Amino acid sequence: MKMYQLGRTSIKVSNICLGSMTWGEQNTQAQGHAQLDYAVERGVNFIDSAELYPIPPKPETRGATEEIIGSWIKARKNRDKIVLATKIAGRFDGADWFRDGGVSPRQTKAQIDFAVERSLKALQTDYIGLYQIHWPDRLTEVFGFHTYKDLGEADMLPLEDILESLSRHVEAGRIRALGLSNESAWGTMKFLEISQKNNWPRMASIQNVYSLVSRRFDYSLAEIALREDIGLLAYSPLAQGYLTGKYQDGALPEGARKTLFKRLDRYEGEGAELAITACLDLAKELGVTPIELALKFTDSRPFVTSTIIGATTMSQLKDNIDAFDTVWTDEMEKAVHKFHVKYRSPCP
Repeated sequence: MKMYQLGRTSIKVSNICLGSMTWGEQNTQAQGHAQLDYAVERGVNFIDSAELYPIPPKPETRGATEEIIGSWIKARKNRDKIVLATKIAGRFDGADWFRDGGVSPRQTKAQIDFAVERSLKALQTDYIGLYQIHWPDRLTEVFGFHTYKDLGEADMLPLEDILESLSRHVEAGRIRALGLSNESAWGTMKFLEISQKNNWPRMASIQNVYSLVSRRFDYSLAEIALREDIGLLAYSPLAQGYLTGKYQDGALPEGARKTLFKRLDRYEGEGAELAITACLDLAKELGVTPIELALKFTDSRPFVTSTIIGATTMSQLKDNIDAFDTVWTDEMEKAVHKFHVKYRSPCP
């Protein structure tokens, strides 16, 4: 297991991060604990969660994932060995069930204070290793768009106010580092500018989608990540399962997320099926499994600090972690470059 510095902090995280968004929905507490035990045994020290989890979000299960992690930490008494990451929800209009008092999520000072305290309680800890903005509070395209649309600045909370509120929790010791998620190049640079101007904590990481079929990060954010030491925490490196081949030819495996929830639109747009099939064929040509090709690809990018993996079964988890032992070759690098030039990023 490789260990990397998280941004410009003193925190060291494993190049594999264990994602948890299925715990409390597809996975029980016992299964979540088993995954955590196995991942830590293999050298993983980085666990990612969110106040929103599990996914899909709904009132009956909100917060269950953090509670499962919290119960594990309490039982194992290993808090000092784990870098615990969680997130505050972005603007979520209409979700009046998410906060006390029937208000929808925004990143106001009051809501940030509330969210931090609620996550600390659920996680049964007195500090969070990495606290991330799950997606921007402002009105903007976030998930799966190809063309940017200006949605205006109506009711936009100043980024200065958001960062100042988060900074107070860092100063108080409740948060060790701050991070972004689903953020743009503009938003990333603005947060860095604001932190420098006010001597507030700078963002240490950015958690965005990144895979062989989702490479929008390469075009602007990759340079920012490298030059500004704000490494990528790559989520959905397997394209929510599509790059494993399990949905090939219209298959719907029992218990799979597409089968259960039908929420994988990001990987079903124009050109997606063609690119995914070509990617599966490429793995065969290179003599590796689709999982090995997809996960080692993200791991080999110089701007990636950690790749977030998620699994609903122990066999999936083992396969995922094993994939990082794959040797990345010049042949693979040339092949994925050629693939990208032909198919670009059909699943942004």
